[in-house]
Amino acid sequence: MIFPRVLDAGEAALVIEFGATVDPAINDQVLALDEAIAALSLPGVHETVPTYRSLMIHYDPLVIDRETLVGTVKTIEAAPQAPRQPSTCWTIPCCYDQEFGEDIGHIAQATGLTPDRVVALHAGASYRAYMYGFAPGFCYLGGLPTELAISRRRTPRPPHPANSILIGGGLALISTFSMPTGWWLVGRTPERMFSPDRTPIFLVEVGDTLRFEPIDRATFDALNARAQAGEIVAKRKLFR
Repeated sequence: MIFPRVLDAGEAALVIEFGATVDPAINDQVLALDEAIAALSLPGVHETVPTYRSLMIHYDPLVIDRETLVGTVKTIEAAPQAPRQPSTCWTIPCCYDQEFGEDIGHIAQATGLTPDRVVALHAGASYRAYMYGFAPGFCYLGGLPTELAISRRRTPRPPHPANSILIGGGLALISTFSMPTGWWLVGRTPERMFSPDRTPIFLVEVGDTLRFEPIDRATFDALNARAQAGEIVAKRKLFR
């Protein structure tokens, strides 16, 4: 299969597909194209949606036709591109207490690790924000240690609390709403990844890196109160 592939998604959207796996280099291509299209401010292009391995471009075919849009994409891709570097690293506070990380024991049993080792591996990894999807603010992360690779649940669990930290299928996720899930709960953050009343609404940008900082319950409660008041409690480090 030759990439990138141009796929039609109905009459008013294109999907530019760069690969078939979750890979930082592939995602770099997605984000580079996303940034280049945004910089052009093309008339008729309404929205771009980056994913792990593709970019969806929503456009008005009465303003910009498919051939012109595809030609622009090919021109962008033909130009030399410098390696993309993350602009921001976030440190997200996470409480792994039993109340919040109720599936840590199961994960330990399934992987042959101790519960403390599960927490240490999860908190010691560096993650990449690949995409938002499924529900507003759901932040999908790559970089989960291979030792924590565990299949998702066979059947969904009852609704989990908002701001839960989950893993499953070799990936990690920060949720924003309470709903049933097939993922495993390892902790909870007091931070709000999605807040319509805040600027920015989405805290983390796609392509940023993240780390989780273990906190105890008392610290969680204190930070949660500040987050409820609208404060951003995650730590941010800028690279550029």
